[in-house]
Amino acid sequence: MVDEREITIERLNAADEDDLYVFESVNRTFFEEMVPTRGEEYYNRDVFQARHKALVEEQRGRTSFYLIRNRERQIVGRINLMCDDTERGDLGYRIGRDFTGMGIAKQALKLLMDKVRLTEIEQVSAKTTSNNIASQKVLEKNGFTCVGHDENRFSMNGEKVNFVYYSWTNG
Repeated sequence: MVDEREITIERLNAADEDDLYVFESVNRTFFEEMVPTRGEEYYNRDVFQARHKALVEEQRGRTSFYLIRNRERQIVGRINLMCDDTERGDLGYRIGRDFTGMGIAKQALKLLMDKVRLTEIEQVSAKTTSNNIASQKVLEKNGFTCVGHDENRFSMNGEKVNFVYYSWTNG
């Protein structure tokens, strides 16, 4: 298990592009086991570069994209908070295959939520797939409450799954 001294969350910047491309490419198959694919186009280097630049620009607003790094400064995951307005945000995160089961997601989410507590954001929503029990546990251990699930199931990697929705309230 890790503690807050072993990982950091750092806002995404332009200089992260190459390392992030490698991280996403190396972990593609693993990620696609638990979340719908981002599609083949995402891994085209030119497309990735353009999307990376757009994400860095998008942070000028209320949205924040973070890289989770270990002591060695290696990218071990990502965590994002997308905010459409000042009161509500949507959470997303992913941890690389070689770093699962170490408590990194739980700790990174704690670090992010500590930041959120200092803002005027009142509610954060998250969703995961019904087969991603580890993600559900991470959310619940950080104060998120399950608020429902889609009735409609879809096929992902030969398994029928649906989305499970979570919510967290500030204060």
